[in-house]
Amino acid sequence: MIPGYKEDEIIVEVCKDALEQDYPKDKFDVIAIADSYRAETLSALRELPIKVIEVSFEKSTKAKALNKAMEVLGDEYDAVLILDADNLIADDFLSKINASFQAGFIAVQGHRVAKNADSGFAVLDAISEEINNHIFRKGARVLGVSSAIIGSGMAFDYAFFKKMMKDVHAIGGFDKEIDLKMCRDGITIEYVHDAYCYDEKVQKAEVFQHQRRRWLSAQWVYFKRYFAESFVALITKGNIDFFNKAFHTFLPPRILLLGFMSIIFFISIFFIPNVIAIAWIKLFVLVVLTFVFSIPRKFYSGKTLKAVWLLPKGFFLMFLSLLKLKGANKQFLHTKHTSSGIDSKEIKKNK
Repeated sequence: MIPGYKEDEIIVEVCKDALEQDYPKDKFDVIAIADSYRAETLSALRELPIKVIEVSFEKSTKAKALNKAMEVLGDEYDAVLILDADNLIADDFLSKINASFQAGFIAVQGHRVAKNADSGFAVLDAISEEINNHIFRKGARVLGVSSAIIGSGMAFDYAFFKKMMKDVHAIGGFDKEIDLKMCRDGITIEYVHDAYCYDEKVQKAEVFQHQRRRWLSAQWVYFKRYFAESFVALITKGNIDFFNKAFHTFLPPRILLLGFMSIIFFISIFFIPNVIAIAWIKLFVLVVLTFVFSIPRKFYSGKTLKAVWLLPKGFFLMFLSLLKLKGANKQFLHTKHTSSGIDSKEIKKNK
């Protein structure tokens, strides 16, 4: 299922790409959930061998679109894969995800990576995603806890997902809500590192700030809602998975963490007594090394070095977002995607 809001520029090419799976063609359907698309876009979509479900809401959200689509579709499917309207997937994506379902998992997250690196902010966004992949997905599974899900490139048992989504009414960050609910209920989320989903990264500073404000707001909302409950579950039931996920909502985004640690690092050198300063310096070095080891080798390049100069600006924009969180999770903040003329084969070949 590919829900989208006014994604006329990219949705047709994305649906064409989704059809190119090396999976039996009679075993999967591509379903475009069209919210506020132009008539010519709908016409182009209907020329493809896919299902098109039109939706319209006074206040559009991804959760509403998915729920409406499943209401229309009924109960004929075994599993559902959720993609964003800008996502491309590797041709073997369904095969790799299906292997996890055959192993008994009912919730699976693929490896989402950047499909563009055409600006400094896109590079920083791509690096941030890979850090999260290595720590909160691949690393989490190595330690025996659930992978974090990320909103797209994720698949679920259809009946389970449909039932769970009936109680999800989030305006922003619906993936965080279902992530927490699954871990609360003892559902283990698998991560498939070699199932690639290619995601468009932000190219402009204002889009970066807009997107991060939405994410930070959702994070704060779910921290308040679930942290106390997860702590009780940890003490009374030994539910480490649920507490781990709730604790994630307390963690600052990587760019804020690095920024604050850098400030404390310099304050420690000049203004804090030696013993405390040494402790802060060691902690700063540990944070930096954690990031360094989590970044894939391909990002050690001149392009990344240029992007690093944008870190102070990124930190400032994120800090401003912290001051504007009020109400962000109560309104639909749409991130417009602009990639058109997608050469999906070229993107996949270069990964």
